[in-house]
Amino acid sequence: MNRLPGKSVVPSITFLTALCFTPSLLAAPPVVKIDGSSTVFPITEAVAEEFQKARKGTVNVTVGISGTGGGFKKFCRGETDLANASRPISKKEMEECAKSGVRYYEMPIAYDALTVMVNPQNTFIKSMTVAELKKIWEPAAQGKINNWKDVNPAWPDQKIKLYGAGSDSGTFDYFTEAIVGKAKSSRGDFTASEDDNVLVQGISGDKGALGYFGFAYYIENQKKLKAVAIDGGKGPVAPTPENVDNGTYQPLSRPIFIYVSEKSLDKPEIRDFVDFYMKNAPQLVKEVKYIPLPAKAYAGNLEHLAKKKLGTVFGGQNEVGLTIEQLMKREAQL
Repeated sequence: MNRLPGKSVVPSITFLTALCFTPSLLAAPPVVKIDGSSTVFPITEAVAEEFQKARKGTVNVTVGISGTGGGFKKFCRGETDLANASRPISKKEMEECAKSGVRYYEMPIAYDALTVMVNPQNTFIKSMTVAELKKIWEPAAQGKINNWKDVNPAWPDQKIKLYGAGSDSGTFDYFTEAIVGKAKSSRGDFTASEDDNVLVQGISGDKGALGYFGFAYYIENQKKLKAVAIDGGKGPVAPTPENVDNGTYQPLSRPIFIYVSEKSLDKPEIRDFVDFYMKNAPQLVKEVKYIPLPAKAYAGNLEHLAKKKLGTVFGGQNEVGLTIEQLMKREAQL
């Protein structure tokens, strides 16, 4: 279109009519907003993809990764509809949600075998005790436990390079509580990230590496990593779905969650998404290499929605070694 000096160009009535009344220009599809744990991300991402396919683009789903803590910050400010969480909501986060008037449903969606790994070139580590891991990761280890032989004299005089979850990660909270005995109690001189892919690259590229993250990321990258069997007092047990199911992989088996905003559930697309999540989780959890819960757990989550059983069954405290059956029997509290 030529624009001549001193002349204005007026769009045609037909164009204005099309602009004002074309539905695609008027209303974008509603969006389901989710953020939080990188551990839970593969499950929720898989559900989101299948949901969007099933709804043929009439609903969009966004899934961010800012760690469990980062996800709860957004969730408790009312910025997201769901939070992915690899640990239960904390007392402080419960208080933040209460201040903002955000009420929620807590829904366990899978088991995770939190996995400890070394570099495949490491030939001397096949299993480790909880005591050995604590000796490496506790705050007192910083500046003192630098080489493998500092942990066990039978191991070589080789530098340990540590990789672990960032402080906003629920995996960091759970690992430190299970191994060191107190959440967030850890030495600080390690490579930390909320993005598990960064940790994969670090461990796979460093001969002296030791690190930890969720089972699905290990399975996805198992050619580049070597899983360590964990001795929790009854002999070494490898991280496998079978050992999580039978309760022998302890203390690093844990349930993982989504949290759903009560207010968001007033939107039909959110309720539809949550219903789709619970009905399709058993298959999709397995597909992304996590361990599905018993069918009654997913049915129980939907029952809690129907009966408006809001809140958490943890009371703001993480617990190590609790089974999903025990969790499902508890009454949720805000």
